Amino acid sequence: AATACSSSPRTAPPPAPRSQLLYAASPPAARVSCLHASLLPGAMDVDELRRKADQGDATAHHTLAHCYYYGQNMPQDYVKAAGLFRRAADPGHLDSQFGLGSCYRDGTGV
Repeated sequence: AATACSSSPRTAPPPAPRSQLLYAASPPAARVSCLHASLLPGAMDVDELRRKADQGDATAHHTLAHCYYYGQNMPQDYVKAAGLFRRAADPGHLDSQFGLGSCYRDGTGV
């Protein structure tokens, strides 16, 4: 026998916690404070982020790309941003695939 659909309303899942900007006591130029840095453990300095990117960390590539794209804690550079988005997108980082697509759509850095 077929069963009828439940008439009780579905409730939406609770919203995901909002990402927060990372602030550190050290000088802001030396720390990554862009939004995507919250994907990485703890407040991370730019040199450490670059080391992780050099080791192939796709999230580090994406975070650096985002910072270059928006000029956060480093000079704005669309070409470097697009290159870093590509390095993270190639192994499947979805946000970087979107970022790279946006660069192509807008003609920034490509």
